[in-house]
Amino acid sequence: MAEAYIVAAARTAGGRRDGKLKDWHPADLAGKVINDLLDRSGAAPELVEDVIMGCVSQVGEQAANIGRNAVLASRLPESVPATSVDRQCGSSQQSIHFAAQAVMSGTMDCVIAAGVESMSRVPMGLNISLPFKEGHGFYVSPAMQERYPDVQFSQFAGAEMVAKKYELGKDEIDAYAYRSHERAIAATQAGAFDEEIVPIEVTNEDGDKEVHKVDEGIRFDASLEGIQGVKLLAEGGVITAASSSQICDGASGVMIVNEEGLKQLNVKPLAKIIHLSVMGHDPVVMLEAPIPATKRALDKAGLAVDDIDLFEVNEAFGSVPVAYCKELGVDGEKINVHGGAIALGHPLGGSGTKLMATLVHALKRKGGKYGLQTMCEGGGMANVTIIENLQ
Repeated sequence: MAEAYIVAAARTAGGRRDGKLKDWHPADLAGKVINDLLDRSGAAPELVEDVIMGCVSQVGEQAANIGRNAVLASRLPESVPATSVDRQCGSSQQSIHFAAQAVMSGTMDCVIAAGVESMSRVPMGLNISLPFKEGHGFYVSPAMQERYPDVQFSQFAGAEMVAKKYELGKDEIDAYAYRSHERAIAATQAGAFDEEIVPIEVTNEDGDKEVHKVDEGIRFDASLEGIQGVKLLAEGGVITAASSSQICDGASGVMIVNEEGLKQLNVKPLAKIIHLSVMGHDPVVMLEAPIPATKRALDKAGLAVDDIDLFEVNEAFGSVPVAYCKELGVDGEKINVHGGAIALGHPLGGSGTKLMATLVHALKRKGGKYGLQTMCEGGGMANVTIIENLQ
């Protein structure tokens, strides 16, 4: 069977809600990332055989197959097809898996996996709330209600459940949130993100053009005391807005090829995908799945926790990575070394390939061999991808 290689990986800098990327249609923003991947890899556009794009809120400007619309907004020819994937927050990580499976099977040699979410222009949950408001029903079916009686599926409740199960206190989670900002600040000031970010021209509040290339969510004046003072999301809980991922606009992508694709492009790969898997878990706790999914992934890959040099674990809520490290024995110096979604933002369907772009470039910068990426997903699921650095 063929191998799957990453030959280009890029992302936009995150934009705050109604921030610097608010004027960009998501198809156009994703199209810019596609064009950048072509530039980075040197691939002739016609060599791309498919585009698989993650997106959660597929309604409004993100409806009607956002993947195909991004292709039509890019330099790719009309002959390149595309499809859109919704595995909730893991949507574009699943795009990576589908793309890798395509080139490993030999049915395709060059596929772009990508993701996009404009949470400013398409608010989170609009694909659920709008049909419900118009009298077209709700996604929880009678059979689901019978299986899970008196349950309201909620990521916020899930974050608190994870904290309670793993006996995590507010101080511990707040300290982690502060560290996310500290690391993001240090990475930005050191230029650690420069190689992965796609510069985007935007119009600022004064009406002048500027280039957006710094993640807008980073609080450069963050303090532990300030984070500790933020109001709790639930009475008696431990999670606040400051220890949760930020609403974010963004797009990202990776180009994945097999050996034949490497020959066609005549490029050296950045990384090889050595494991990919996905697992379903408790949909009520919802956010715990990365823990058992990682255990199973490492076992299947024949690796131990200590073999992994860098981890990217999506910071949907601070309780998720803190519980992950506690249960699996992950060294805190190896996880989200350049900060995470608490500081950088979480553009939902765009986060999977965003984290992969950061992981690929961080492995190069740090000189590590193996990197593992995982994220919690609505419905109680988690993707796990393990890559080997080839740079």
